[in-house]
Amino acid sequence: MARILIIDDDKSIRNTLKEILDYEGYQVEEASDGEEGLRKIKELELDAVLCDVKMAKMDGLEVLEKSLALKPELPILMISGHGTIETAVEATRKGAYDFIAKPPDLNRLLVSMRNALEKNTLVQETRVLKRRISKTREISGKSNAIKQILDTIDRVAPTDARILVTGENGTGKELVARWIHEKSSRESGPLVEVNCAAIPSELIESELFGHEKGSFTTAIRQHTGKFEQAQSGTLFLDEIGDMSLSAQAKVLRVLQENKITRVGGDKEISVDVRIIAATNKDLLAEIENGNFREDLYHRLSVILIHVPSLKDRKEDIPLLAEQFVRELCEEYSKPKMEITKKAMDELIRLDWDGNIRELRNVMERMIILCDRQITDQDVLTFAVPRKYKRADTNIYDMFEKFQEFKDYAEKEFIERKLRKNSWNITKTAEEIDIQRSHLYNKIEKFGLRREENIQD
Repeated sequence: MARILIIDDDKSIRNTLKEILDYEGYQVEEASDGEEGLRKIKELELDAVLCDVKMAKMDGLEVLEKSLALKPELPILMISGHGTIETAVEATRKGAYDFIAKPPDLNRLLVSMRNALEKNTLVQETRVLKRRISKTREISGKSNAIKQILDTIDRVAPTDARILVTGENGTGKELVARWIHEKSSRESGPLVEVNCAAIPSELIESELFGHEKGSFTTAIRQHTGKFEQAQSGTLFLDEIGDMSLSAQAKVLRVLQENKITRVGGDKEISVDVRIIAATNKDLLAEIENGNFREDLYHRLSVILIHVPSLKDRKEDIPLLAEQFVRELCEEYSKPKMEITKKAMDELIRLDWDGNIRELRNVMERMIILCDRQITDQDVLTFAVPRKYKRADTNIYDMFEKFQEFKDYAEKEFIERKLRKNSWNITKTAEEIDIQRSHLYNKIEKFGLRREENIQD
């Protein structure tokens, strides 16, 4: 159901418009002045706005400008009892979807509203499809670190400031770069990615700046480099800490002069490109070791964004795991699978050295191999089995206190024996040589519960 906001200081007009839109099946919100309307535009998820032009405190044209600055795709229909051609032209110029005179013609109002909503739906669908094609997913998390990253993206994306994204492999540095591009004024331009670590040092300059035919033995034709390919868009230099010093010097020159020269050429080519770089290395340490240019570092790091490892934001694991389950079940055309509480506890317990990339791969493995539920036993079986098979090197790092390790081992031992014996308490107590009452106490202490219908 579409949600529409009516902003008008005339209560009778609001009531009339609300009755009409209610009858058409829309969900209607109201605001009695421009300030309240702008506040609701900020706070609510809206599909369209009907806004009066002449109002006290803040007039409709000011509301129009400020709301489009907040939500550019939100269609806003202006209505006025003092409609003139000049007012209509000004409203349209400022971004209004339509201008309707009071008293509004009912048919025209409804047709215009339907068209606005259809356009908004198409815009949203286009954005979703574009993200699917570009593999851009939402940045999910409720940790303070993720909130800060999202806030920084919103602040810096509209600018052309150069950005350096740091973090371990698999933390989502590329995703941050994609969102910065998508929220920037260069969104309609290309996002060109270069993995500096994957290109041999003798070829990196040709990849970045291009080359002329015959400039070296295998240069059988002219080649356009990544800087030219990213013209009017964004160039993402991933793993820039692995770039050779000679290539660093040439990149620095491009950043200073906004011009490139192809390998084997002498013609300077102007480029208009925004640079986002990323690395999993400590560049300050690399500078001290003579592996990275300090002047290039300062050119790249106008804005620094650090993406923390998953072990430093474990509160985000449940949200990420559920998101991956939804996406992967849809991708594989499988019914939505449930992650049991014990399974989630095991996921949170793991360190995830491969970060989000590893978590997603593990969730995909379990979506394919598990049945209707993902249980803690599935996590123990499929989630990075080496962490359990090589217990001598990994399991001990999971605990700081001896009692914690002891409780974990005892819980695992008892639960596995209970499963083996189909939760027959008497048989299990006899097998592990403890009294039944003692076993009941352990079951209660560790909160063990039999998970029903897992194999149904």
